[in-house]
Amino acid sequence: MWRGLTDLAKGPKPQPGLPSRQQILDFIAGSAEPAGKREIARAFGLKGQEKIALKALLKDMAEEGLIDGNRTAFHRMGGVPKVTVLRVVEIDEGEAIAVPDAWSPDDGTVPPRLRLRERGKGSALRNGDRVLARTEETATGWIAHPMKKLPAHADQLMGVVEIDKSGKGWLAPIDKRERHSQVIADLGGAEQGQLVLAEPVGRSPRSGVKVTAVLGDPLAPKAFSLIAIHKHGIPFAFAPEAVEEAQLAAKLPLSSDAREDLRHLPIVAIDPVDARDHDDAIWAEPDGQGGFRALVAIADVSFYVRPGGAIDRDARKRGNSVYFPDRVVPMLPEVLSADVCSLKAGNDRAAMACHLEISAEGKLTSWRFSRAIVRIHEVIAYEEAQRRIDVSEAGDNLVHLWAAWRALELARKARDPLELDLPERRVLLDENGKIREIALRERLDAHRVVEDFMIAANVAAAKALEAKVAPVVYRLHEPPSREKLVALKDYLATFDKKLSLGQVITPGLFNRMLKDISDESEKALIMEAVLRSQTQAYYGPRNMGHFGLSLGSYAHFTSPIRRYSDLLVHRALVDAYGLEQPRPPADLPPATGLADRDRADLTRVSEAISDAERRAMAAERETIDRYVAAWLASRVGEVFECRVTGVQRFGLFATIVGLGGDGLVPVSVLGDERFFHNEKSQVLEGEHTGTRFAMGDRLRLRLAEANPLTGALKFEPEDSSGGRIEPRGKPLPLKKKGKHMVGKRGRPGNVRHQSRKR
Repeated sequence: MWRGLTDLAKGPKPQPGLPSRQQILDFIAGSAEPAGKREIARAFGLKGQEKIALKALLKDMAEEGLIDGNRTAFHRMGGVPKVTVLRVVEIDEGEAIAVPDAWSPDDGTVPPRLRLRERGKGSALRNGDRVLARTEETATGWIAHPMKKLPAHADQLMGVVEIDKSGKGWLAPIDKRERHSQVIADLGGAEQGQLVLAEPVGRSPRSGVKVTAVLGDPLAPKAFSLIAIHKHGIPFAFAPEAVEEAQLAAKLPLSSDAREDLRHLPIVAIDPVDARDHDDAIWAEPDGQGGFRALVAIADVSFYVRPGGAIDRDARKRGNSVYFPDRVVPMLPEVLSADVCSLKAGNDRAAMACHLEISAEGKLTSWRFSRAIVRIHEVIAYEEAQRRIDVSEAGDNLVHLWAAWRALELARKARDPLELDLPERRVLLDENGKIREIALRERLDAHRVVEDFMIAANVAAAKALEAKVAPVVYRLHEPPSREKLVALKDYLATFDKKLSLGQVITPGLFNRMLKDISDESEKALIMEAVLRSQTQAYYGPRNMGHFGLSLGSYAHFTSPIRRYSDLLVHRALVDAYGLEQPRPPADLPPATGLADRDRADLTRVSEAISDAERRAMAAERETIDRYVAAWLASRVGEVFECRVTGVQRFGLFATIVGLGGDGLVPVSVLGDERFFHNEKSQVLEGEHTGTRFAMGDRLRLRLAEANPLTGALKFEPEDSSGGRIEPRGKPLPLKKKGKHMVGKRGRPGNVRHQSRKR
């Protein structure tokens, strides 16, 4: 054993006899396996009284702060055991970063951070995962090699404390997909109804959980966004060094010698009335030849956020800002995102300017990029800009913008991008953070004006970088997969509509299909089906085009305050077109373009910011659901006009018309009979009465439950019959084979079901 261990150890072979402190440290550091008291004694050939002396020596070394651990495994103080349990605390561009799970040094030092070397491409681990790993210290820091993933018994849980009549505590879930509460073994001072963080106390679910932190009233203002932040692991606290660096960056002087001075142009920012930041502004004027000269001015974030700096490291972790009704979790410290980088009216601001030449047909005939100083003439809310145009009160600034947009609109129509008019819910809060109103956001021409100018600038940025054969972070949207198109084809057949898979699938094909539908309910239904058939947009360095916008090259350039992708595009433009600024007299990293690692390969950072975007979207959507449920909680028992948005074996999903609250209608409340479920036609049909429930049907439903903590709603029919619904679309024949039943006479949870061939 002694020989085997020393063969694995680095450095000179230990000699028999009581070793010195340095020899023990060298042995522990060089051993490829955990080195405890037994291994040290064997390695140095210790026996009898020498083992007792070794025990005392190891105790002294521990008290002196030289080593840490116990008799089964020692490691250098401040170091990490050779084999230990690690907890993932961050995913850095697809690579997992972990800390020792049981780190608790007496001197208050921070735990070492280890990079997990996983097999395969990208990280299969997530924040909070625990792994048993073999560790090693290298010249560039600690790394770890995962041996196996451990059960998630130490994962943090979030829920609400419920005390039953016997005094036992239960942790009620805040995720609507989780239906079961867990026993609380240790309340930790928490009380009935409080929102808490907890963790399991043992490997068995029967062991229960212990409360580790009390977060307060789950229904208090701002609690819903707090739930989403914790649930999705969204970084919300900036590192102290990032805040300090931001304060320094905010004081950087703007040199008119090094920038194009555009302060004379009456540039305007058109934004939501409640916008937290203003990162884009626009201007246009006729060119005298039927076309237009236009300018899209974007906050020059790359001037303030240097590659590799503390702000940059935090921004990469976030990937984007996350917007909730009551707060924003910004990508950048507020001194930048809400102040210095925000294009406020009347203030000199650093901008990356995109100069565009637009033909009378809306084609981009030329473009150039410059670093500029701008002074925004006015910040206007969308509604106010639209009002001025409608009543002819707009001055030349808006009139020219609208005229240039009409040209861009011609080009848009010629491209024929996907046009899905999907409603967006808007939550309005009062000064106390309570819900004042929930409504669907109105879609105005003013929104389209800004949108089309931003699209033009994004296209110009992508093409400008391609012209220099420079790295590009593209915004990619691939065509629908064949599998999804087959499912859409089958579904459209129930409406007597055909989708030929032999033709070239274009956005215009879907647009023409929707244009021919006169029934608004049916149109909304098919629009949702078309949306479900689409792939999810993402970021990547290899151009795959943007199917939805019908564009061959597209990059995000216009929102670097809130999207890291745009910051990378700005840095690439700085590199490609020599737009570097002189190094400022401040204690900041050099203001270079792309970092070396990004210049070499944008794949990893593109994957990371795509993941961060999906995380933010889920958190924002769930928070809106919770606000809607809270808004409706006082209206349980009321009847609402609803539209069926999903049909499953276990019931219907329905949304309140004009509000967007989504909920379940269990099949058990639909009527006193069995129901057939046809997956292909998305229909539930009563066995005896023929009552049919189909996607798109409008029903009057009574709100039975509204849970603000999970965002879940539950409906029931207005009357006991469930309402007789006229068929929508052509039902497919129901075959005898492979059917199951549900309803008052059937077993709960079963439905007579016909699935499509797979």
